[in-house]
Amino acid sequence: MASASDGMNYAPQGKPEPVVEPGEFCFAVAAMDHGHIFGQTNGLTEAGATLKYVFDKADPDKARKMAEERGAQHVTDLDVILNDDEVQLVAAAAIPNERAPLGVACMNAGKHYFTDKTPLVSLDQLSNVWDAVKRTGKKYMVYYSERLHVESAGYAGQLIEQGAIGRVVHMEITGPHRVGDYDKRPDWFYKLDQYGGIICDIGSHQIDQFLYYAGCKDATVSSAHVGNYGNPGYPELQDFGDYHLVGDNGTTMYGRVDWFTPHNFPVFGDGRAFIIGTEGFIEIRKYIDVTTDNGGNQVFLSNADGQQRFSVSGQVGYPYFGRLIRDCLDGTETAMTQEHALKTAELCVKAQAAAVKVA
Repeated sequence: MASASDGMNYAPQGKPEPVVEPGEFCFAVAAMDHGHIFGQTNGLTEAGATLKYVFDKADPDKARKMAEERGAQHVTDLDVILNDDEVQLVAAAAIPNERAPLGVACMNAGKHYFTDKTPLVSLDQLSNVWDAVKRTGKKYMVYYSERLHVESAGYAGQLIEQGAIGRVVHMEITGPHRVGDYDKRPDWFYKLDQYGGIICDIGSHQIDQFLYYAGCKDATVSSAHVGNYGNPGYPELQDFGDYHLVGDNGTTMYGRVDWFTPHNFPVFGDGRAFIIGTEGFIEIRKYIDVTTDNGGNQVFLSNADGQQRFSVSGQVGYPYFGRLIRDCLDGTETAMTQEHALKTAELCVKAQAAAVKVA
């Protein structure tokens, strides 16, 4: 699915690897404003979860179609989901500034919550989410798809854990995207208070990877910039952003995000990551290996043993989803810690707030 016209339609499909029996773990879809909801749903159902309900307040027809295609019930009232004790988790991809309020409502109703990135757009929302997590004991998990639903990103993590490049000291992570057909984007895509800014939104992917690969618990924002270089007709659309972070263990990171992928490019964006360690370096080419027929999911490793290229499509899978299901059932944190999920969100908001407008 990396050849989708834009990142909004990125919804990988993997091999079924169920961790529960049918009906043992039920979930519902409660907002479909962003197409990532299909990737979230694919991952959960492939891991054995049972989709019971589909709801979308803005587009009931879209919800009805999804329900029919996936053997679920279409409902027109969110309370049906919130009041059903059989539903253990709610998956949602609401408008970014509506994600946190929806999540708090779900947790208050006794449900775990699995939201698309970015999971929130302000420090006030972050405070509300943390309060709900502590008060309800429910999870507020996030679909950082550029790591969780990309096999090359997962494989790079395995190499780092094995010590293939020693201690990680620096990263450069890029997340270019394509707007696609402007008139097919929803109105909220062009409204800053709704999408939260380009660093808060797309940058959440890169910050998640930085904290994970570097083993950081926290970081500070050294600098950040945003601009509108090529879309004067949409003044609130930030089509470029970059930022520098310094982790609490001294690891540094440069992130760049933009909406300048050419219209004729084979995939929605040439997402890459360069990870430098004390004993070598890794490059991840997530969606495409430009000018070759290798395809995406390419990992390049250089260390004392030499240089190697690993083509890992279909080799790694997407273990996050099964781990998330088991975490909800077992009270563990094997998929992602709550601290990591929300520290990433916090740094997104802080980097966005610190950004200097340059165009």
